[in-house]
Amino acid sequence: MPKIKTIIMGAAGRDFHDFNVYFRQNSDYEVVAFTATQIPDIAGRQYPPELSGELYPKGIPIYAESDLTKLIKENKVDQVLLSYSDLPHVYVMNKASQVLAAGADFRLLGPAHTMLSSSKPIVSICAVRTGCGKSQTSRKVVDYYKNKGLKVVAVRHPMPYGDLAKQAVQRFAAYEDLDKHECTIEEREEYEPYVEQGLVIYAGVDYEKILREAEKEADIIIWDGGNNDLPFYKPNLHIVVTDPHRAGHEVSYHPGEANFRMADVIVINKMDTADPEKVKIIEANAAELNPAATIIKANSSFEVEKPELIKGKRVLVVEDGPTLTHGEMAYGVGVVAAKKFGAKELIDPRPFAVGTIKETFDKFTQLENLVPAMGYGDKQMKELEDTINKSDAEAVVIGTPIDLGKLLKIDKPVTRVTYYLDEIDSPNLAEVLAKANLVK
Repeated sequence: MPKIKTIIMGAAGRDFHDFNVYFRQNSDYEVVAFTATQIPDIAGRQYPPELSGELYPKGIPIYAESDLTKLIKENKVDQVLLSYSDLPHVYVMNKASQVLAAGADFRLLGPAHTMLSSSKPIVSICAVRTGCGKSQTSRKVVDYYKNKGLKVVAVRHPMPYGDLAKQAVQRFAAYEDLDKHECTIEEREEYEPYVEQGLVIYAGVDYEKILREAEKEADIIIWDGGNNDLPFYKPNLHIVVTDPHRAGHEVSYHPGEANFRMADVIVINKMDTADPEKVKIIEANAAELNPAATIIKANSSFEVEKPELIKGKRVLVVEDGPTLTHGEMAYGVGVVAAKKFGAKELIDPRPFAVGTIKETFDKFTQLENLVPAMGYGDKQMKELEDTINKSDAEAVVIGTPIDLGKLLKIDKPVTRVTYYLDEIDSPNLAEVLAKANLVK
């Protein structure tokens, strides 16, 4: 039988995992290419031979997704697999229509083919959209198990933006590890909070190898899912975070809706800043699509390091990049904090933007009086730094999960906003985790 020629559409994460667990040793298929989008500078590279296995001794090329139709026709491709996330349902079917019109089948791999089983209990924390508050929730779960005296190891959804072969298995236990692995801002935002908690966190490309390493030193493993993707590991408890500021997205985005339907626990976050009618939309959707799920309500509370730098000042707010780009939010916790603590003005940074930061504003037109903390490499980090320093702000409000002041040379006074999950009444995470009793 001829091999089934396949293209995997991705964004340097789920696509590599799907290949590793389903296609790498499967001689029925020939993966002729990956296509890439969302993440800068992935296209034009190669999934290396060190990772692609004996069926692909020369590796696999990665092309821009804009070449998809041409690649299907030139390679006589039989099927195309969509393997990335945080996508409107209409977008998914638009891509399906493009693939079908070019002559190939369109396919999605489900959990049965992509979730790996572990010898240790797994709690997965995922979301219906980027920026719902998944990381806050993960930290709360970690604290619960740490307080029980258990060894907790976290595994983060992939963010391999550098040398893929070198990044196959990454272990972070100290700040020096972040430097050793040449982490970008986006990677540091996810890994550094765990290091601050005294935890080991793994990430990389080969999640089978990562899991086996994590099992060696864990009593329980936390899957910290990114970009509203499904877990790579089969969870014993699946927690999914929702955002009433984007009510309805839990049933209109892929694979966020799948997470919503699969959840054991649904967290409705940001209650303190949400429209009550939007909360009701999520509650109604949960009642219809997943009535067995436990509902937890929570505030996304925050603290400001130096509020005196905000009051009466013209401030530039820097927010978490993926929340604003992939997540399509128009603001984040930095804006909320700046308004609460009496900023005179939130300045518009667009006249000062340079390079790819300017391109980000051109692409994401909902962004106005803030800067997304883009930093997918040294060049973009320097452009972010230059944009901040060119502005005429009196102070800078940092609303990202890490202290950007340690990475960028900012020539203005800086204050940082930190945020955490604050559950409202009962049930709460501690009660749910105690009832689950995953570690005997």
